[in-house]
Amino acid sequence: MTQNCTLQAELVEAARRVVQANILAGRRIVVAESCTGGLVSASITEIPGSSEIFEAGFVTYSNEMKLSLLGVSLDLLETFGSVSIAVAWAMAQGALEKTNADVAVAITGIAGPDGGSAQKPVGRVVFALATRDGDPNEVVADSRDFGDLGRGGVRLQAALCALELLMPEAAL
Repeated sequence: MTQNCTLQAELVEAARRVVQANILAGRRIVVAESCTGGLVSASITEIPGSSEIFEAGFVTYSNEMKLSLLGVSLDLLETFGSVSIAVAWAMAQGALEKTNADVAVAITGIAGPDGGSAQKPVGRVVFALATRDGDPNEVVADSRDFGDLGRGGVRLQAALCALELLMPEAAL
């Protein structure tokens, strides 16, 4: 029996553009995901030919996995929290170090319905973009507040944003 996993058409179309553009650019990509739980990686690998550009996807939902798989420092996590520019940047850098990819995008955030605070509300997602030839001391990261769109809505918007960042001409 064949079972289909259906991703939203908007997500698949964005992933198709990412795969095609990165094939043309000759770039390999890696993704380090937290709040999206593999949604970005799943959308990319939905596209035939994605193996030409997709190096790896790390789903580091817990802080322990951010530490052990991506080498994020405990000091960063304790000082800034997992939903921070510092941690997103460390995730992206760690993903590059663990692979042969040319570009990495990291995503960490609060999808809800719980976990938010006045300082870090539900719907806040932090993104980082790192390139192999970039200066690791020049942080390229930003946060977005999508609002409380529901868990699925926040994850979808975060995944779409991450896919846009994987386009060769992207910048935060």
